[in-house]
Amino acid sequence: MERQRCWPTSDPLYRAYHDDEWGRPVTDERGVYERLCLEGFQSGLSWLTILRKREAFREAFAQFDPERVARYEPRDVERLLQDARIVRHRGKIEAAIANARATLELRENAQPLHELFWSHAPTTHRAPQTPADWQPTTPESTALSKLLRRHGFRFVGPTTIHASMQACGVVNDHLASCFVRDAVERDRERAAGLIRPAGS
Repeated sequence: MERQRCWPTSDPLYRAYHDDEWGRPVTDERGVYERLCLEGFQSGLSWLTILRKREAFREAFAQFDPERVARYEPRDVERLLQDARIVRHRGKIEAAIANARATLELRENAQPLHELFWSHAPTTHRAPQTPADWQPTTPESTALSKLLRRHGFRFVGPTTIHASMQACGVVNDHLASCFVRDAVERDRERAAGLIRPAGS
């Protein structure tokens, strides 16, 4: 009997992403920054397109190390615009660099990016029964989007932020019938305890 997943796919890469990554907690700064960038690049494209290019993105953006990407200069933008392995969109490339700089600023002056994401986890969230129950935005993603933009982040609209929250496990949007939902929820509960700042 076929396992129940949130979306049908015969692509092994996409299947592995669903089973092993989507919704699994990401609790480190670099990991959240990477997913935020990739979701920004995905805008207007299929996620599978981005997934197939992910290793190339990692090479192009220094494994999504914010400190290294923050040092990128205009010549790096031009270099990336010539890299056919990634999505060559000037605005999105420049946003990834701006977001690296904003990530460092958050770390120094406010709350680290990963802690900020997890501080916007919904207090209650009903398991979606069908894909029709998935929402493009939530009050939490809208609030986080506004906050990130105030800190200088780009390409972080509420829809992109909600997709990032789903990808990082801040929200568990696996369908109620999905075979990994319960395991993801257990992982989230453990992660939430680890990520919560002291005294909160």
